[in-house]
Amino acid sequence: MPPQFNRRQFIHIGAGIAAAGAFSACRPEAAPATNSSTASASTTASASTTASTASTSTTSVIGPKTMVTVPKLTGIAWSDRVAEGVRMYADDSDNNAYCDGAPQASVDAQLSVLRRLVDAKVSALLVCPFQPDSVEEVLGEAMAAGIVVITHEAPAITNAHYDLEPFRSEAYGTNLMIELAGRMNQTGEYVQLVGSLSSATHMAWVNAANEYQRTHYPDMVRVNEPIETSDDPQQAHQTMLDVLAAFPGLAGVQGSASTDVVGAGQAIEEAGLSDQIVVCGTSTPKNARALLRTGAVDLIQFWDPGMAAYAQNVAAQILLGGGKIRQGSSLVADGYGKIGLEGKVIYGTNAWITVTKDNVDAYDY
Repeated sequence: MPPQFNRRQFIHIGAGIAAAGAFSACRPEAAPATNSSTASASTTASASTTASTASTSTTSVIGPKTMVTVPKLTGIAWSDRVAEGVRMYADDSDNNAYCDGAPQASVDAQLSVLRRLVDAKVSALLVCPFQPDSVEEVLGEAMAAGIVVITHEAPAITNAHYDLEPFRSEAYGTNLMIELAGRMNQTGEYVQLVGSLSSATHMAWVNAANEYQRTHYPDMVRVNEPIETSDDPQQAHQTMLDVLAAFPGLAGVQGSASTDVVGAGQAIEEAGLSDQIVVCGTSTPKNARALLRTGAVDLIQFWDPGMAAYAQNVAAQILLGGGKIRQGSSLVADGYGKIGLEGKVIYGTNAWITVTKDNVDAYDY
C-alpha cells in the first residue's frame, strides 16, 4: 500500500512548476520544497480525494531515507520534468529525494554516477538506464548492498526490484503508428529513429509500430532499419539530412528519443518539406512547441516523466517500509492510481498523452 505522506501535492500535467527551477534537483543534494499554490483548484481537489483513499491503513517509513533518481541524462526538457516530479515527491514525503545524473547521453557517464551513489549507500536508486544491459552489474551490486532499485524504461532488466512503465510498450508504439499512418494517408515511405539501438523501450515501440504497419497499412514501407541518434538533437538533425538525401520520396518519420522529432523537424523545415513529410514521435511540448506551431512536427506523444518519477519513488518507499507492491495498488501519481503488475513490471493505466499544435499550450514542460 502507498505510504502516508505529510502533505499530498497532486500536481496534474500542465500545472507543474517551472522546469528551470526543477533542474536544481538534478544535483546530489536535498531537493527543496515546492509551493502547493502552483496547483489548480480543481487539481488540488482531485489530489485530496486521491490521497485520502491512497493513504488509508498505511504505515510511514521510519526516519528519512535518501532516494536518488537517475535519468538517462540531465539538461533536457524531459529530465527537467523528471526533476520536478522528484521535487514534488520530496515535498510530500519525509525523505531526502533528489535527482542526480550526467549531462551527456553516455553509458560510462551514467555508470559513474550510479557507482558513486552505490558507494554512498543511498537508500534507493530510481534509474532510467541509457542502455539497460550496461547497468545490470552495478544495479546488482546496489541490491546486494541493500539498496532498493526501481527502474524505468527497462522492463526486461534483471537486477531491479521492480521496473515501472506508464503503459505497455507495444500499445504505445502501435498508437504512434496509427497517428503517423493517418496523416500519411496510409501510404508512402517512412523511417524510424531511436535514441539507442540498445534502448529496450525505443526498440519495442518501433518494432510494434512496424509490425502493425505491415499488417494494416501495406501501402506504407519502412525504407531503413531503425536509425540511432544518441538522444542528441544535433545528431537527429544530421541523420535527417542524410535520410532526405538518400530517400527523396520520404513521407513520414517516427521518433523515439525526446530529441528525435526536434532534430528531424528542423532538418525538414530547412529543406522546405514540412507539407510533404509527416513527423510524429515521443517528445515534450517544451521541446517541440515551436515546430508543432510551424507544422514541421505534426504530433508528439509522451507520458509525464514527472509523474513516473514520483511513482517510482512511492514504489521504493513502500519497499523501504516493508510493504509489498500488489496488483491494483495506488502509487498516488497521476496515471498510476491503480497499477497493473506482471512479474516485477509495474504498469500504469495507458498514461500517454497526445499533443498537436491545437493543444500544445496546455503543457508547460
